[in-house]
Amino acid sequence: MDDVRRFVRRALSTDTREEFDRRVTEQATALRAAISEGAYDSSGFAVGLECECYGVDGEDRLRRLPDALFEGTGRTREIGRHNVELNSTPQPFDADGTTAHATELRTALADLREDAAACDADCRIVTDGMWTIPPAEGSHAYLGEIERDEEIVVAENMHRKPRYCAIDNALLEHAGGSIPLSVPGAEESFPTILVESLTTSIQPHLQIPDTEAFPQYFNAAIRTMGPVLALATNSPFLPSDLYTEIDDPERLVAETPHELRVPIFEATVNSAGDMKAGCPGDIDDPTDIVDRVVDDWTCGPFLSEWEVDADEEPDPYWEFRHKYGTYWRWVRSIIGGDASAGGAAGEPAADTASDGALRIEYRPLPTQPTVDDILALHWLVVGLLRGIVAADHPLTELAWSDARDSFYNAVDDGLDAELHWMTADGEPTTDHDVIYEEVFALAERGLREQGHSDETAADRIGPIRARWEQETTPSQWKKARVREGLADGESLAGAIEAMQRKYNKRSRQGEPFAAW
Repeated sequence: MDDVRRFVRRALSTDTREEFDRRVTEQATALRAAISEGAYDSSGFAVGLECECYGVDGEDRLRRLPDALFEGTGRTREIGRHNVELNSTPQPFDADGTTAHATELRTALADLREDAAACDADCRIVTDGMWTIPPAEGSHAYLGEIERDEEIVVAENMHRKPRYCAIDNALLEHAGGSIPLSVPGAEESFPTILVESLTTSIQPHLQIPDTEAFPQYFNAAIRTMGPVLALATNSPFLPSDLYTEIDDPERLVAETPHELRVPIFEATVNSAGDMKAGCPGDIDDPTDIVDRVVDDWTCGPFLSEWEVDADEEPDPYWEFRHKYGTYWRWVRSIIGGDASAGGAAGEPAADTASDGALRIEYRPLPTQPTVDDILALHWLVVGLLRGIVAADHPLTELAWSDARDSFYNAVDDGLDAELHWMTADGEPTTDHDVIYEEVFALAERGLREQGHSDETAADRIGPIRARWEQETTPSQWKKARVREGLADGESLAGAIEAMQRKYNKRSRQGEPFAAW
């Protein structure tokens, strides 16, 4: 603990910030030159995936995960002690690669669940967008338990990584000492950014081999977020004990966003007064993303010599990558295989693409109910991005403001949202039938471009297409179950917890959500 506090104090000093910013600026100059010279061109398209989960006990209450669970490969800690993240091995984006990718995720999640039970018979793993059944001590106690040493705060249930704590304290300092939570039904504040650990997500990665084409893919990704998220929403409720006085529970169910994790994450990391999370702007040149990281507010600076052993191969861009780990836009470009792709505290994740490449990290998606759903959403995203560019589709002509509104409309209203799209004929539309006909056709086109047969391409995204055909999503299912509980006379807390237990049971059974 003393070492953690010592590093946090060093990280928050003026001298450290000045030296860190100097190194970032210097490294950014070298990165711009390397990108412009083609150093990040690669041999082909590749895919990767990050998948976050959380732990519960035998009664489906949130619980801390055993340390022994992280001794295997392919698992990393997230910000909360209840979190675990699985990181896939990068695979070529072709038929063999996607098959290997799917097999790896299925095996990794099965092994994780088996190992969790072996560590503790009362430990289970949940694939979900947000936990809602509080731990035994309650959500306030769990999220708010801290140790304070003068001005330094250390969250008891945050992973004890000095960088996590430095970023936490930097945000707290600039936010006035507390992190707000203001969503329908709850007005709270917390003494740490651990409230961000309410949320869990998946992040598909797509490696782009041609640096010059990268802006086209990046700008297209921004314009897909609304329609894709609308199919994926899975976090409409807080933990039941975080709701304050609710006069009209039915109204709360109607008004709560379908993807509550987006406003929670944004409010947490933007509470210092600078935008750290949000919808990114378009880029004109691959080097634009370097400039944006340099210009972004420096949060919890760290110096390489504090963490890197003397016998390790030096990373010439270490400080830049650390700063990139706190650049939380909903679409990010990642420079090189070692770039930070982790959670709220900037923890570097395992590589999800080859070294010396540019890739898109697609961040707006919650973790899905089952492996089939996670994979289908992953293939929808990477296939869609590939298909848009392969088809020379004019989607990037859609106004950026319409793309932004489409995304936040999906956050609030799910499949009922007003979505914006540019058709293949260059006509703007908000017609869902037109939008999703093109979304699925382009995703299949992208998969075919990468060597998949017509049948396989359709099968890969089938579980997500079925949601559109049935006009249902996990968030709609959750809201419906809570409404049923309220109609049966349950309290709001009771209805939410009963819904979550039903969700967890169905999720463990492994049937894709559309079959529920």
